[in-house]
Amino acid sequence: MTYVLAFDLGASSGRAVLGQLVDGKIELEELHRFSNDPVQVGGELHWDILRLLHELKQALIKAKNRGIVLDSMGIDSWGVDFGTLNEQGKLLGNPYHYRDTHTVGVMEQLIEKLSAETIFGRTGIQMMGINTLYQLASLKTNQSHLLQGAKHILMTPALLRYFLTNEMHNEFSMATTSQLFNPIVGDWDDHLLEAIDIEKEMLGNVVQPGTYVGQLSAEVCEELTIDPIPVIAVAEHDTGSAVVAVPAEEKSFAYLSSGTWSLIGTEVQTPVINELSQQLNFTNEGGAYGTYRLLKNIMGLWIIQESRRAWEKAGQTYSFPELVKLAEQAEPFARFIDVDDELFMHPGNMPAQINVYLQQTNQQTTDDVGSIARVIMESLAFKYRIALEQIEQLTGEVYDGLHIVGGGIQNTLLCQWTANAIGKPIKAGPVEGSAIGNMVVQWISAGKLKDVWEAREVIKRSFPIDIYESKQTEEWNTAFEQYKLITGQ
Repeated sequence: MTYVLAFDLGASSGRAVLGQLVDGKIELEELHRFSNDPVQVGGELHWDILRLLHELKQALIKAKNRGIVLDSMGIDSWGVDFGTLNEQGKLLGNPYHYRDTHTVGVMEQLIEKLSAETIFGRTGIQMMGINTLYQLASLKTNQSHLLQGAKHILMTPALLRYFLTNEMHNEFSMATTSQLFNPIVGDWDDHLLEAIDIEKEMLGNVVQPGTYVGQLSAEVCEELTIDPIPVIAVAEHDTGSAVVAVPAEEKSFAYLSSGTWSLIGTEVQTPVINELSQQLNFTNEGGAYGTYRLLKNIMGLWIIQESRRAWEKAGQTYSFPELVKLAEQAEPFARFIDVDDELFMHPGNMPAQINVYLQQTNQQTTDDVGSIARVIMESLAFKYRIALEQIEQLTGEVYDGLHIVGGGIQNTLLCQWTANAIGKPIKAGPVEGSAIGNMVVQWISAGKLKDVWEAREVIKRSFPIDIYESKQTEEWNTAFEQYKLITGQ
């Protein structure tokens, strides 16, 4: 049997997952898992990109040692971040982590120069200070060494692909996360690039998901003593891959990709770029096979992950299941936060930041672990409701429920609370959404699956889908009004 290999890199961990098509079903095996920890140095936060390359190579060695034959491989990752290379193709330094503070205030400065209407109108991308546009503007203003002699800019998966293949191609779904790609003209936006003094040629060409982009280079094959493996540019933004894996039956559906970030949206054929989508701060990121992902980026499980790290530093260690249990036992609807408040963007003592928010909004502070976990989870559920209602407003559709994919579905309490909050059923699964979507694009590229809709049928047959019916609707509706009042939404 032959396999495809999906490298799925999240903001806190990565894994290499093997996939097979057997009797009309998908079979998965995790080949290699590794931590993806940002590195703080000199007051700056960076990705350890060469460590990630090392881990990708370790997975390839494991496959070789087991005699596994790989038909192809693909890489997906988080969005917006990138690396820079000089004329000789040498890396100029470790890429910045999107949570580094070097972009603070840059978006506001660029809005003053160009206007939010211009930036959004040319890209359709949600205004977020972490976007590549503002990262590059910051590097240029500060005369960063990462741009001194730079000739090429590659988004994270493209950078890792380049290290493995010596081929340079940015991929469509990742390119759109940059807020530098103009979906109307189908290319990088000249006006925005001119405004930040970045040469368009540095970003190179953009390829669509499913494109063959080379094979492992002779140097890598010699180093690892393996045969060449074809490399496919999948939907390289992990949410793009996750949406491919949504086991929807209907053409019109709403989804939530739940992980460090929560991305809630729907699949559309053309970008929705208008006054309302700008006002609601929605985004139109590229998808697979001629689609766009009309969605809202929400802070997600990052807040509870960072809270857990703070408690560990204080000598209190909790597993995620323990935090869920403590949250369930805490008093309901006692306090609320806007999970997208700037207070929660950067690493630090998250429970303390939550208490700052509670103070600012005249709510009772708390040091109780369960209460903090509960306020995060309840507030996430209510944020999902607001976003879902806004999606319906933008599309004119009424969705009969919400598909959730990704690691966040392992938090069954949050799934149930989300069903309660939105007043509609949740269909949760599969958990390995991004890795499966990564594989699906490889199989479609190879002709083993006809299209994404056949793939979604196969996914539905292959993985359990858990249904959460809405409960306690009256209590949640009452609390929702409280939540909106306190958070000003």
